[in-house]
Amino acid sequence: MFSSLCLGLLKILGWKFDGQLDKTKPCVIIVGPHTSNWDFIIGIIARSALGTKIHFLGKHQLFIPPWGWLFRAMGGSPVDRRKYNNLVDGVVLLFQQDPRYKLALAPEGTRSPVTRWKSGFYHIAAKADVDIVPIGLDFGRKAVVIAKPLRPTGDIEREINQLMDFYRSIKGYHPKMVPDYQQK
Repeated sequence: MFSSLCLGLLKILGWKFDGQLDKTKPCVIIVGPHTSNWDFIIGIIARSALGTKIHFLGKHQLFIPPWGWLFRAMGGSPVDRRKYNNLVDGVVLLFQQDPRYKLALAPEGTRSPVTRWKSGFYHIAAKADVDIVPIGLDFGRKAVVIAKPLRPTGDIEREINQLMDFYRSIKGYHPKMVPDYQQK
């Protein structure tokens, strides 16, 4: 019921889906480009329209009162980016506990322009042995673009550049350049 309501809301707003998400498989979903707070709003509506539970990580400041309970109820988990907390292993454990676990992340890690993506999403997917599914929120076409999954092989530079190629055709709310990935 709620899924149909969200699908209807997307249509009223002029949005459509381009591609399909396999609801039965676990995966790390990377969503981009992340340029506006509208990304989260459209993303949550689209996630609900898909009718499958997709978890997300967010900066810890979002999870304090009065709104923290709401973000947790929506499937969110806080991340304190100021300190090392072995996040990759913690998330891999969630994949091991739930054979359908899906996690959505913004590889840029911020709405501001970046010179390189954070690579945690790649390490999570590789260690959990799950696909990475790129999803673009294309505000130019008003389309939620779901690309073909990529299974990490360990060739991180080549595969992240391949993922970035997909995002070069996606227009964010505030367009910005997709950086080139260079492993440090």
